Amino acid sequence: MAIELFNNGDHVCLMFPDLVEDGDGNSVQSNQFLIINGGNGILLDPGGVMTYNELFLAMSRYFPPKQLEYVFASHADPDIIASLPRWLSGSDTKLLISRIWARFVPHFCPMGKTEGRIVAIPDEGTLLPVGGTNFQIIPAHFLHSEGNHQFYDPVSRILFSGDMGASLLPGHLAARPVGDFDQHLAYMRGFHARYMVSNKVCRYWVRMVRKLDPEWIVPQHGAPLKGKAMIGRFLDWIETLECGVDLMTQESYVAPTGVNVALP
Repeated sequence: MAIELFNNGDHVCLMFPDLVEDGDGNSVQSNQFLIINGGNGILLDPGGVMTYNELFLAMSRYFPPKQLEYVFASHADPDIIASLPRWLSGSDTKLLISRIWARFVPHFCPMGKTEGRIVAIPDEGTLLPVGGTNFQIIPAHFLHSEGNHQFYDPVSRILFSGDMGASLLPGHLAARPVGDFDQHLAYMRGFHARYMVSNKVCRYWVRMVRKLDPEWIVPQHGAPLKGKAMIGRFLDWIETLECGVDLMTQESYVAPTGVNVALP
């Protein structure tokens, strides 16, 4: 099912939150996004092989997949771009990804498939002119990947934030914007404490995002945050969160002396 985040007739932002069944506990819910701008298509964080067939069919109702201009990857995790070989085979699209990961992308694909089709984004990000709109690809390094970017759409004022703001929810709950931030924290706290690298980097990110003043923050996992009040609550929270290396002690680095896993 596609969720329409924005539509002014010429510019449409769609979210696909429930393409993968997540009831067995063996996979994490993920969101995929399509921006249609003046007849141009940009697919954001298209997901793994589990999402490809369903996403191809779902987005076909709104835009021809073979005419995609760009696929954007916030970073190189499998749940972000494991489906890349099929998108490259099924269209003439180009991949936008951090230059840190650009050299690793060919390992996902058949020999020669990525030649001339990877746009390596520098650490500082870039403007991306498409269909008369200057989209912003902004730095978000170490949140959580060392080569990480986010995608800001100035028309809809949506910040597609990758793993920042993520919550671990089933797809039917991810389709609705957060209504009660205090209650929602239970789905966010553990994820951010583990996956964001440090409070220092979170603070830098918050300062940048406050200047952007987005109307939405839409992560790759879980429910969107919408409106000044809700986004303000999130920014205030993540700005002071101890996470990642802040929580590490010597006890986190002790060589094991026994078997701690269930072996087959």
